[in-house]
Amino acid sequence: MLSNFEKELIVQIWDKMIPVAEDIGSEALLRMFTTFPKTKTYFSHLDISPNSDHLRCHGKKIVQALADGARNISTLATTLAPLSRFHAYLLRIHPTNFKLLNHCIIVTLACHMGDNFTPVAHAAIDKFLSAFSAVLAEKFR
Repeated sequence: MLSNFEKELIVQIWDKMIPVAEDIGSEALLRMFTTFPKTKTYFSHLDISPNSDHLRCHGKKIVQALADGARNISTLATTLAPLSRFHAYLLRIHPTNFKLLNHCIIVTLACHMGDNFTPVAHAAIDKFLSAFSAVLAEKFR
């Protein structure tokens, strides 16, 4: 699915995002909540207002999970198995929501990376996020 070059590029991108994980993750979540308001229902127990501690903390977790997945892309299903079970069985997140968040992550990365978010980077990130989402969604029934 991903060439070796794309895999390396994905790792480089996510490694660069780690220092600003709270910013990237919370912005992507806020973008999703604004664009797709029904996604807020999964977060009704948290303060998801802009710059809230809950939003920034969860955003950071998302970016860290993506970076971890990028570094372990050859074993993505194994790496994400605990997250997949958690989101499917405990949180009961419908898989469609992962696709919505993916879109918001891509837009957020494009805003933050500027000219470095090339068409090749965009395509690689899109493929990676699709694979990441598919693994997260595979336990949902």
